Amino acid sequence: MPVGRKEQIVDCRAVMGLGEGGGLAQRGTLAEALRNDVIVVAMSPGRRHITKPVCEITYGIRETGIQTSVLVLNAGSGQAPDESGRSYGSTFGIKPEEAAQINRHKLCVVHFGNVISHIVHKARLLLKYVKIPTIIVCQAPLDMEDLAKAGVKTRDVKPVEPQTVGTVVDIVTGVVRGESCPQHKIDEIVMKIKKYLR
Repeated sequence: MPVGRKEQIVDCRAVMGLGEGGGLAQRGTLAEALRNDVIVVAMSPGRRHITKPVCEITYGIRETGIQTSVLVLNAGSGQAPDESGRSYGSTFGIKPEEAAQINRHKLCVVHFGNVISHIVHKARLLLKYVKIPTIIVCQAPLDMEDLAKAGVKTRDVKPVEPQTVGTVVDIVTGVVRGESCPQHKIDEIVMKIKKYLR
């Protein structure tokens, strides 16, 4: 029985990062694995890198031998343009080339934040263009019913008027943005990924 880790080659970054730590992930960058099994989508980078739970989640998935790409959206922060009661500031969006990069994979894992209305509207916009099965990771106690009410297709609850081509197949809650991801949450994410890759 072999001992050790499985090697993974990651084609790191479509563009160079900015400033100090130039090879780190910035907006609009993709780190593509050898095989297009899973893609983890981050909303926006931190000061110098992708937000803390996303890098830990990605590392945890890769540790189990699953080929994992990472995409940091160019316009991932802010609220969706169709969200009522929007404040001024950045607007969430997805470029056609980003949707194409995601759709080359078998499964999408996307990390959102802690406001249910923001998550629902972002998920609806994202899944209008992302066709592959998607697992949502977030802090808020989101459920399939919340998504279906907004027209997002889900595995368990069918929306009255579907507004997405993609489907949410699972949700992992309790993962805080900008904080370390507990090992039991990484294990839960990996377990759900394996279920859908079979």
